[in-house]
Order: sequence, then C-alpha cells, then structure tokens
Amino acid sequence: MWLSDMQKIGVAFCAGGGLFLTLGLLMFFDRSLLAMGNILFVIGLTLIIGLQKTFVFFARKEKIKGTAAFTAGIILIFFRWPLTGFLVEMYGIFVLFGDFFATIGSFAGNVPVVGPYIQMALNKLGGGRRNAELPV
Repeated sequence: MWLSDMQKIGVAFCAGGGLFLTLGLLMFFDRSLLAMGNILFVIGLTLIIGLQKTFVFFARKEKIKGTAAFTAGIILIFFRWPLTGFLVEMYGIFVLFGDFFATIGSFAGNVPVVGPYIQMALNKLGGGRRNAELPV
C-alpha cells in the first residue's frame, strides 16, 4: 500500500474520531464522545499529512474563518455546550473541507445505484466549487 506506517495510524485515528463523533450524535450530543471524536480526528489528520502541513492548512488566509469556527466549536463542546459547539464546528468543517466534497463525490459516483445521488449531494454541499456532472 502507498501509505506509510504513520499515515496508517493516522487513518485509524480519524476513523476512531468519526466513530466517536457518530456515537456522540446518536447519544443526543454526548459531550464526552464528541470531545473524544474531535481529539482523535485532529490527531489523525496531523499524522496523515504531517505537523507542518496541518498547520499550513489551518492557517491559510482563505481558511481562517473555518479554522476559527472549528476551534470555537471544539471549545464550546469542552465548555458543556455540545449542540451549539457541534453546529459551529460543522460550519467550520464545511468551510475548511468544502473543496474535498467534489473529489469525494467523484469517487462515490462509481458506486452502483446510489453513487450518482451521493455525488450530487456532495457537490451541492461543497457549494458547486467544481462542475462535476452526473454520469449518464
């Protein structure tokens, strides 16, 4: 596989973060699960792309608003405002990672039956930053 051992560990941390975030939502915005999911996600992202690239990604001028919202959301979750913090954090994630939704959608478009619908939804969530058409 093309991932290094550190990147494989980072993928596991991100997957664990996603699992804890999902469980936190299913348990009606459980503060502890959401906080653990956020911590694991940030650690995993850092292990996947490296410390310097992570800092550069979050510190880019066009991503400052998303970084501030993402950080504020995590802080609100830590200060016992899980619903508000999660909503603020989701806004930050859409601003930070909105460019990737079209890329994910192009991969998801190859899934039989539901793929084109997933691709269309991700393109709309990403704000139409890429003009990816549905396959006919």
